[in-house]
Amino acid sequence: MASLIVVEQGKKTSFELQPGQNLIGRHPDCAVGIMQASVSGKHAAIHGENGVFFLEDTGSRNGTFVNKQQITTRIKLNHNDMIQFGDTVSKFEQPEAAFAAAPVSVPAPAATARPTTPGTIATPEAARSIEGATFATFALDEDTEESANITGQMATQGRFGVLDTNPEVKLRAVLEISNSLAGEVNLDVLLPKILDTLFGIFTYADRGCILLKNSRGEMVPKAMKHRRGGEDATVRLSRTIINKVLTDKCGVMSADASMDGAFSGSESIADLKIRSMMCVPLLGLNSEPLGVLSIDSQNPLGQFGQEDLEILMTVAGQAALSYENTRLMQSYAQKMKQDGELEIAKTVQRALLPTEFPQVEGYEFYASYDAAQAVGGDYFDVFPLPDGKVVLSFGDVAGKGVPGALIMSRMSSCVQSTIRHVQDLEEAMCAINDHMCDSAVEGRFVTYVLAIVDPATNTFKLSNAGHMSPIIRRASGEVEQFDEELVGPPIGVVDGYPFDTETKSLEPGDLIVLFTDGVDEAMNFQDELYGGDRLLEFVKNGPAKADELGKALLADVRKHADGRPQNDDITIMTFGRNPE
Repeated sequence: MASLIVVEQGKKTSFELQPGQNLIGRHPDCAVGIMQASVSGKHAAIHGENGVFFLEDTGSRNGTFVNKQQITTRIKLNHNDMIQFGDTVSKFEQPEAAFAAAPVSVPAPAATARPTTPGTIATPEAARSIEGATFATFALDEDTEESANITGQMATQGRFGVLDTNPEVKLRAVLEISNSLAGEVNLDVLLPKILDTLFGIFTYADRGCILLKNSRGEMVPKAMKHRRGGEDATVRLSRTIINKVLTDKCGVMSADASMDGAFSGSESIADLKIRSMMCVPLLGLNSEPLGVLSIDSQNPLGQFGQEDLEILMTVAGQAALSYENTRLMQSYAQKMKQDGELEIAKTVQRALLPTEFPQVEGYEFYASYDAAQAVGGDYFDVFPLPDGKVVLSFGDVAGKGVPGALIMSRMSSCVQSTIRHVQDLEEAMCAINDHMCDSAVEGRFVTYVLAIVDPATNTFKLSNAGHMSPIIRRASGEVEQFDEELVGPPIGVVDGYPFDTETKSLEPGDLIVLFTDGVDEAMNFQDELYGGDRLLEFVKNGPAKADELGKALLADVRKHADGRPQNDDITIMTFGRNPE
């Protein structure tokens, strides 16, 4: 039995392949349905012939690849072939037809991989990639607590250790490092400065290293220092000691390692002649380790003592505070920059929306737009055609904020350019959908209404792509909606879809209301929705003029929310014939 295993959004789906043609794509007729936006409607086909399967691309936009090679002709598939349709990855499986696999030569790894658990130290290769690092290499010793020769440790008592023991020395050390780091807002400069200051405080220190946790919980060397040139520049740390420091949040001291019998089998440490080392945690505001700070001495006369460990714990507290302050300052500066850019984006987006509406005798047009964030994904446009008709364009992008705004701006330009050349409603709707499908972003579609008002015949022709039905309020007070069966899929989901249209006549006093889901889904602090029933009732009994109805509806939605911040963009468009 042959099958195609398709991976979409992290989920695997198995499709059994049948003899004959198996179409692949987003079209409903496809046997292998893939809804990823980069996949065409009918992207490719797999043909089963006498137990052998062949793959061909059927004119897709983004190509079909087998084992990372794009195909241009029909090819035979083999068991475990990797196939890519656009951005979607899949695997062809036919175990019964598989031949014995040829041996594969794999280069031996340079170093044994280790699992990336919290507290894991990044590999030496990662360490060497650090820009501006003083050390060329970084190594980690696999050892036990006995071979690590821990001769002293200090439990954490606050971020700055025990301050009532030898307070003068500790205060002097804190002031020295505070002075050194004052005003520094660049992390790449701050971390080496910490080591520079430590070398001034601990005159016997020969090497120092700062390791910080990355987003995956790995310990990555960020700054290293060596006092003397011409000597081995390898920073070598004990995994046991680092894990103990991170787990117990304590400072650890290992003294006279090269002379201790426990190290007779540890050639790496003995060769480096480490006489003494200290490793302490860098604790954050929540008292959780941000990383570790380690210094060591190769001087036989320069062994670190318990007092040194206490001072290093105190200094590490101030260093961690400076690090967090700098990181917060950088985050704040980045946020200010983003806020400034969002203000510009807001201005640009507002410029895409009409500020004036067509002046048509006997008709009135109104619209309001309120984004939930600085920019939003709702969209509307109203503009006249040369023959006197008026185009109404109204949509809601899936999502809000910057991603929604980007799709919204693209939709706006697409509609404007399409209507200039295609003024038939059905053709225009299909052209807009195909254009948006060509380079659609996965998960980003647009529910959309395109309509044309003809003042000469007083008719309103509409095509709906997955949006809520507009509400028609007749002059008599009767409320009606458009046929739900004529609603097609959202724009950007199915290319080549034939959208239907519906035409309604407009009598004097008739009004039409279009809205996005930010209206009926508006919530108050009791989590109660504004709701479709309340919306219909309000439109039915609302003001008779288009602009007054639109403003009153927005005010009623705000009243219902009762001060609760909106969680979606709110856009309302009202238009219709003036009463006689």
